[in-house]
Amino acid sequence: MSLTEITTRMTKAATDAGRDPADVTLIAVSKMQPDDRVRAVLEEGHRVFGENRVQEAAGKWPAFREDFDGIDLHIIGPLQSNKVRQAMELAQAIHSVDRPKLATAIARIADETGTCPELFIQVNTGEEPQKAGVLPQEADAFIKEVRALGLPLTGLMCIPPVEEAPSLHFALLAKIAARNGLTGLSMGMSGDFEQAIALGATHVRVGSAIFGARD
Repeated sequence: MSLTEITTRMTKAATDAGRDPADVTLIAVSKMQPDDRVRAVLEEGHRVFGENRVQEAAGKWPAFREDFDGIDLHIIGPLQSNKVRQAMELAQAIHSVDRPKLATAIARIADETGTCPELFIQVNTGEEPQKAGVLPQEADAFIKEVRALGLPLTGLMCIPPVEEAPSLHFALLAKIAARNGLTGLSMGMSGDFEQAIALGATHVRVGSAIFGARD
């Protein structure tokens, strides 16, 4: 599937939901993709990308930024506390804030540098023990904690369980965001981004549908 096909489907999903397509950002998930595929998408004019691992992002994006202006990089995978400074230097957004220690580390570095990426709290909507994210019943308290640190909290992120209907998890995430006055919803991937848009997604994370299967 091409980048054009994805954006066309996104536009239709937003329009069908009575939303402005401009309110939904496509994050092209470039993790583990070869440089030639990423470069091809950059050459098509796309500028918003997502990486899971800080180390991979650090090895890839400085060189691309020498050739292309306006790259907007999002860290969407689990973030170790010892990688926070590097992540904040590289990225314009972090989607996986999920524990007090991480939020405190981000706040400390933001105070030092005077800058901070946009932040999303990851919510483990399926309460899966193997998956990162704050539990839904603990989300309100953690949102207050992050705000108390003076951090720029944009919204929430989730990754639904593969065996469950994603729309249930998207609706839950939207409900938590709404009651906490948050407008950002990072949800929806290659197989379900249209459902996510219908339920209010502001950022969808699409990888294989744009780049093809990872090697």
